[in-house]
Amino acid sequence: MSAESAGPGSGPLCPEHGQALSWFCCSERRPVCAACAGLGGRCRGHRIRRAEERAEELRNKIVDQCERLQFQSASITKYVAEVLPGKNQRAVSTASAARELVIQRLGVVRSLCESEEQRLLEQVHGEEERAHQSILTQRVHWTEALQKLDTIRTSLVGMLTHLDDLQLIQKDQEIFERTEEAEGILDPQESDKLNFNEKCIRSPLLTQLWVTAVLGSLSGTEDVRIDERTVSPFLQLSDDRGTLTFSAKKSKACADAPERFDHWPNALAATPFQAGLHTWMVNVQNSCAYKVGVALGQLPRKGSGNDSRLGHNTFSWVFSRYDQEFCFSHAGQHEPLRLLRCPTQLGVLLDLQAHELLFYEPASGTVLHTHHAPFSGPLFPVFAVADQTISIIR
Repeated sequence: MSAESAGPGSGPLCPEHGQALSWFCCSERRPVCAACAGLGGRCRGHRIRRAEERAEELRNKIVDQCERLQFQSASITKYVAEVLPGKNQRAVSTASAARELVIQRLGVVRSLCESEEQRLLEQVHGEEERAHQSILTQRVHWTEALQKLDTIRTSLVGMLTHLDDLQLIQKDQEIFERTEEAEGILDPQESDKLNFNEKCIRSPLLTQLWVTAVLGSLSGTEDVRIDERTVSPFLQLSDDRGTLTFSAKKSKACADAPERFDHWPNALAATPFQAGLHTWMVNVQNSCAYKVGVALGQLPRKGSGNDSRLGHNTFSWVFSRYDQEFCFSHAGQHEPLRLLRCPTQLGVLLDLQAHELLFYEPASGTVLHTHHAPFSGPLFPVFAVADQTISIIR
């Protein structure tokens, strides 16, 4: 008889002692014989149970598990039969409602855009007609003035060539009147009435929609990097040339250079923009005193005067914050801005073709300020910070 079987109808035997496996070692989780479970056996000190007790326990466990599986199967069957169809119906219904909402809202936007387009085009047409009529009126006026001047000149030349001294003296009053009449016709003066007023197309709605569309279509912001040669000695520039940190103590490590701002805490970007549409963003959440905008390359760099102070000259256009006050500054003119909250990020959108500079809040796309003006040359992103740090977001 082998060690694994004691004959027909008998169970396996212990391979070590040849005895029936009538016990179960809970520590090793296997059946053992009485010798293995005894004092000298390998399982001494282990938790031992009779094999039939362990088998009964397993039978009860299997019964319990089968009942749980039956309940689980019933639950899954009910879920598949009742819940999923309802979910599917609700998904179809919700998708239909969402589809209708998209169509309805875009319909409102489309209708609003069409109405605004019609209104603005009518204003453009009206302004064009007004300018055209003003020009026609001026043409008629100056044509009549030319005719008067020609008549006066012809009369005076006739007196000069056909009258003798006595006759000329007798015409003294007429000459005076003719001269007075000629002097009353003034030279043409430049007038805004003769120009098309581009302000007629300015629309907060159009600006907001345009900014939203532009920001949604752009692949990313400009990779603006600060020119270390321009950085004020009161600023520290990070290694990636994107963060400026203010220091009240002037750095002695900065070598003086023609490009460097030596008094105001300013810095220029390395590359100017000459044409097209450009946008960049700045993290300003850590600073209560900063300026962000654009400047011409001719911006002076030296001295404590307004020539090199951002927003106080004709070379720079900046959005600035000082404590809780915000403003747009150019050429010494400061326009206060009423913001609902302090922006943590500031976006700049520069459209050189349209001569437009916008400042916006990236998180919401809200336009904070818009400035329209022709720029006389390439523009550099410009920065100033007098509290903590600001960083270009890439």
